[in-house]
Amino acid sequence: MIGYLQGTVLFSDGNEIILGTNSGMGYQIFYKKVLVEGSVASLFVSHIIRENAQELFGFSSLREKKLFETMLSVKGVGPKSAFVLISTLGVLQTIDAVNFENKKVLSSVPGIGQKTSAQIILDLKDKINKVKMYSDAKVVLEIDTTTEVAYRELKVDNLVEMVDGLHSTDSKIMTDTIMACKELGFKEDKIIQLAQKILENNNISKPEQLIHLVLKEI
Repeated sequence: MIGYLQGTVLFSDGNEIILGTNSGMGYQIFYKKVLVEGSVASLFVSHIIRENAQELFGFSSLREKKLFETMLSVKGVGPKSAFVLISTLGVLQTIDAVNFENKKVLSSVPGIGQKTSAQIILDLKDKINKVKMYSDAKVVLEIDTTTEVAYRELKVDNLVEMVDGLHSTDSKIMTDTIMACKELGFKEDKIIQLAQKILENNNISKPEQLIHLVLKEI
């Protein structure tokens, strides 16, 4: 079973990545963050083996991986539903929703209805807190051989002023793009120039699309 991988990011679009390892193998992994193509990334991985397929799901921390695997014990919850739930709510909000029996929060996730939410609460309410014993430390992403940038919470000051004048949808896309690229260590002014140019010349409907195109240009 594969539980952890490190390698060069060959492709990343906010839905999946292809990670090339030193052994010459390339692993296709479901992963909800956009990573810089050509950078070195380390991921915790949950390896799902089925009769007719194998799938890899990537996580930034061991706690995320363990919550995902715990969620798979719920009747009627498959790997993709569990992955979307954790990617949408995050670890702490998911745990709180189960502990407080908040079906409204759980069912706000695409693909998780009221019936499934109730089942999650029923199956996990006595064991979900055990997930907290696992480390929540984020895996380090290497931008090059000398610089390491840890995933962190970002404080983007005056961001509204930087995207002032854009359509509200474009403004949201621009804001998310700037935050994601700054998280990877890139300078704000360069990101804005590239993102504005790409928005003008392409039909962009989601932040992931703009992030992917900006990272290709940097």
